Amino acid sequence: MSNNTWHSTGLDEILLSLNTKQEEGLNLAEVRKRQSIYSNSLEEDKKPSPLILFINQFTDTMVLVLLGATVISGLIGAMADAITIMAIVVLNASLGFIQEYRAERSLEEIKKLASPHAMVLREGRRVKLPASELVPGDIVFLETGDKVPADLRLLESFSLEIDEAILTGESLPVKKNALITIPDRTPLAERNNMAFMGTVITRGRARAVIVTTGMNTEVGQIAKMMKETERPLTPLQVRLDQLGKILIVICLVVCTLVSLLGIYRGENIMVMLMAGISLAVAAIPEGLPAIVTVVLALGVQKMARRNAIIRKLPAVETLGCTTVICSDKTGTLTQNQMTVGRLATIDKTMEITGNGYEPRGSFRQEGMVINPLSDINTRLIMEVALNCNNATLEKHKGSYQIQGDPTEASLLVMAQKAAMTRLYKRRREIPFDSARKKMSIVVEADGEYLVFCKGALEVLIPFCNQLINKGQTQPLREEQKEYFYFLQEQWAGEALRILGFAAKKIKPADINLPEDALESGLTLLGICGMSDPPRSGVEKSVAACLNAGITPIMITGDHPVTALAIAQKIGISKGNEVLTGSDLEQLTDQNLYRKSLTTRVFARVAPEHKNRIVEVLKKNKEVVAMTGDGVNDAPALKSADIGIAMGMSGTEVSREASSMTLADDDFSTIVAAIYEGRAIYDNIRKFIRYLLGCNIGEVLVMFLASLLGMPLPLIPIQILWVNLVTDGLPAMALGLEPPEPGIMNRKPRPSNEGILARRLGWMVLSRGFYISMVTLLVFTIAILYARLNGIEPLPLSRSMAFTTLVAAQLFYVFECRSEKYTVFELGFFRNKFLLIAVFCSICMHLMVLYLPCMQGIFHSVGLNCWQWALILILTGWKFIGKLILYIWKRVFAFKWDYAKINA
Repeated sequence: MSNNTWHSTGLDEILLSLNTKQEEGLNLAEVRKRQSIYSNSLEEDKKPSPLILFINQFTDTMVLVLLGATVISGLIGAMADAITIMAIVVLNASLGFIQEYRAERSLEEIKKLASPHAMVLREGRRVKLPASELVPGDIVFLETGDKVPADLRLLESFSLEIDEAILTGESLPVKKNALITIPDRTPLAERNNMAFMGTVITRGRARAVIVTTGMNTEVGQIAKMMKETERPLTPLQVRLDQLGKILIVICLVVCTLVSLLGIYRGENIMVMLMAGISLAVAAIPEGLPAIVTVVLALGVQKMARRNAIIRKLPAVETLGCTTVICSDKTGTLTQNQMTVGRLATIDKTMEITGNGYEPRGSFRQEGMVINPLSDINTRLIMEVALNCNNATLEKHKGSYQIQGDPTEASLLVMAQKAAMTRLYKRRREIPFDSARKKMSIVVEADGEYLVFCKGALEVLIPFCNQLINKGQTQPLREEQKEYFYFLQEQWAGEALRILGFAAKKIKPADINLPEDALESGLTLLGICGMSDPPRSGVEKSVAACLNAGITPIMITGDHPVTALAIAQKIGISKGNEVLTGSDLEQLTDQNLYRKSLTTRVFARVAPEHKNRIVEVLKKNKEVVAMTGDGVNDAPALKSADIGIAMGMSGTEVSREASSMTLADDDFSTIVAAIYEGRAIYDNIRKFIRYLLGCNIGEVLVMFLASLLGMPLPLIPIQILWVNLVTDGLPAMALGLEPPEPGIMNRKPRPSNEGILARRLGWMVLSRGFYISMVTLLVFTIAILYARLNGIEPLPLSRSMAFTTLVAAQLFYVFECRSEKYTVFELGFFRNKFLLIAVFCSICMHLMVLYLPCMQGIFHSVGLNCWQWALILILTGWKFIGKLILYIWKRVFAFKWDYAKINA
């Protein structure tokens, strides 16, 4: 029998198919036989050893390039540089190893959902056994507080309610009934004769038979999906991998050309080989992966201060190109705390303010704060809410937590907001059950005996024959009943759950009357409307997402009416359409994609539906962020480009499957994280622009000099000094550039955008060409000057070319601060790290030029004033021109404003 048919099959047929008896259970021989076939544990794939995981970190294209650079540096004698590059490789590999090793823990965490023990019927006797020993056909007993040990078909149920939020997203406990059968295609959240592994009994008790165990359970299916789901590469990883491959080709081509050209001209083979090797080192931006890692790590720290905990570094960059956020409703967009927001009597309607289970708020009528205890009717409602209640509320570590039913907890909070604290002595209780849909108690109050009753309005009204109107008790008329029914329908359309209140006075002798007699002749007091309200600030966050070109989509297991009402309230949806899991199954992938972006509300969905939605969006080139807190969200969290788990209310399974965790469970934190992600990606583009522009300049200097038959302008140690020191510090500082203005007013960048898109490639090539031309020009002038003055030409000309290359790059770094604004428009002193980095680079270069010990290593000589003037004019004319233009504009604008004021 399939997993999907147990709920639609009769109890006798189920017991027969499982070959078990309700009053005896299985015998031990049959148990041992089944244990050899079935397992009640969640399986894991065989994981690679930590050593293999670590070795695999060295197979990335960019890492291979860096390893090649290490070998090259060692061959040319630059051991310090070889050690530096190797340290970068090991650092990157270690970070990757830690991330991958931690990611494998998600399946281990999902195993913890299995109940450790269960009460089982074996050979007619009740025994408590480890859940791992259970098999299909075992008869188990469930009590309040138990964790369900496997997937069960209920045989008997008594006021049974189960919290299935981690599996279905349903915010309220689900009422169960063993005696019903349900159609085949009923969604998981509505299979009210079943109990599923990992869910928790919140009320009542039951007897049930195990129908599926281990990997065949609904939770097991989720675990299976997680095993089969591969985490995709982030856009940054893809682009850097492509860039690495391009650099390998460039290195091979350039090395080969330089060497062949030199040999063709008759140069010494060894000399030209060294020149080719130095060019290869120049072509590889050795510091790029290290800078990317450091910038992402600093971004992680910055986001952590804003309550966004990044678990995997590349997720920082992925946030910047997010186009769709698929969000769970319960606990993500809403508080996952039932809250009474409306209260109505026959003569007044009130709004109740406050959030969640915190007992702070006020009662307002037509905008005015009122005291609910000043009116006899509302005071009685508060007494019923407080006394006809089995929930408790406690403050723990600054937050309020409940024990018991969420609905009763919300009534308790309402009573406390009204300052109702009077608890009466309870003399009798008629508990709530799913058939009665109401609860009654008898209390003793100041010598009087009162019946307090709460329940569904349509159940309560037939037991009422009077009400209180403006302080007076009067007969309950038909039009007054219709008024309450009208309010119920209106509030239900706003996703409010309606509960009615009633009371009456009785004689002491009437305490033991039959239930119907005790609950008849009630006085109807009023109704309240409760809901799981949206989180504070989530409406603004949704609006910010839409403004930034990001589409928010709600995907929940909750009821369609509730989902639509919340979606409309927070701005996700402006229409009236909701797609359910069964609707989704009828749609083709293309129609589902279109509906996802227009309808934007999915309800009553199963885990596989969530996963399909994410996969369809990704298939259509969307960059998908998936938020969630339950076990049911874990496969989609893992499958999404970036999974975002809730830190406070989320399960450990969802956190381990995610790339990012929200420490405060606040949807607005996602918007803040996207803001930081966009800024970080901008900064990555900035230092890539700088590094590649500089490296292309270095390559072209060497290549063109060789092509033109000139002496080598730079020796290998000078190239490595520029590449690893003078390039590295300013590039790192560019990674700390503050966000540019208007960063959240632009659309997300395309998911297939290359790292050099939006003219970045042209900017890199043009600047590299300019740097090479200026350097060769200065090199040529220096050679002519040296020859005219009888000076050894190469030490001076190479020192001037070396300095020109450094100066050109340090001026260029300021240009790389923005693709839209000049450095002066952004604020010259806004990035203090860059100013410090440039200052350090200048100081280090001056040491190479003027310290005798450094001159010997780098074969350099000091420069005089005219040489410095020539270099600074040729390399910095653009920077100086922009400075003059900026000052001119500021002065002109000041004069214009001054004239305008005088006019």
